[in-house]
Amino acid sequence: MSKPFSLPTPWALGLLLLLWLGSRPLQAQQDKMFSQYMFNMLALNPAYAGSRDVLSMSALYRNQWAGLPGAPQTATFTADMPLNSERVGLGIQLYSDKAGVMAEAGGFLSYAFRIKVGPKTTLALGLQGGASSYQANLTQVTTSPDGQLDPAFASNISKLLPNFGTGIYLSNDRAYLSVSAPRLIKNKLSEYNVGDLRSVQARQAYVAAGFVVGLSGVVKLKPSVLVKYAEGAPLGFDANLNIWFADRLALGASIRRNQFSSWTKYSTDAVVGLLEIQLTDQFRFGYSYDRTLSQLQSVAPSSHEVMIRYEFGFGKNRILTPRYF
Repeated sequence: MSKPFSLPTPWALGLLLLLWLGSRPLQAQQDKMFSQYMFNMLALNPAYAGSRDVLSMSALYRNQWAGLPGAPQTATFTADMPLNSERVGLGIQLYSDKAGVMAEAGGFLSYAFRIKVGPKTTLALGLQGGASSYQANLTQVTTSPDGQLDPAFASNISKLLPNFGTGIYLSNDRAYLSVSAPRLIKNKLSEYNVGDLRSVQARQAYVAAGFVVGLSGVVKLKPSVLVKYAEGAPLGFDANLNIWFADRLALGASIRRNQFSSWTKYSTDAVVGLLEIQLTDQFRFGYSYDRTLSQLQSVAPSSHEVMIRYEFGFGKNRILTPRYF
């Protein structure tokens, strides 16, 4: 029999913060989207670095809205590890993101200071810094059938965009809470402005939480949620439920929803099916299939995402098995 699960007091504080974010007025979503966010947390929160207690490396590729010309394609690679008796975590994130005539590639270094706040619970405070190369080939865009040139598309854009972010990650072997703002600088993406309208990098914020509870000796339930906030965009959230079998195979489903003008008005963007396989003690494979439910469903009905993770140090008994987060 598994032990009953209860949320410690700090988790309640996180839920209050989640509700606070949901009550804020919202205004463009620019950051990368992941259906397997629960397996790619370093891309969202620098405080995650070192939380798996070993050198952990992950790669993820997402093909969004498959079949739609110019649809987003994203690839990321992350690596992180603990140092100094696991009191410090270091990480690196490299990524490439393409959508239409726009492309961005960059890298960030992460640092996490880890504090034991209970026998099995750790609070990590994280910072990250880095830069990205932003390209927009606007001259390739046809703006009118008569060939007249729109000043906003008169020249291509090439910029180097420095940025930094921060986050908090509270975790133990049964639950986690993540609060982060990975990009805080509002870099200008274009020099072309019309009145108060200008193209800038929007600040992003994320709240994620999840836990695992045993239903039997071989079956475990692992729900999680991700709330996404971006300046200039509606609030979005993913709700996920994974079922683990013998700590080797997980099947799951998610629903992605976006807010309209108020908390009570929202739409379903997609439903997601997930598969996760722990092939060996060190190697994990994940796949997700998104079924589009928005107005794009007639031209872009599906998205695909593949994830692989490899972790070093198992022979030294440093990996805690199983690792759910």
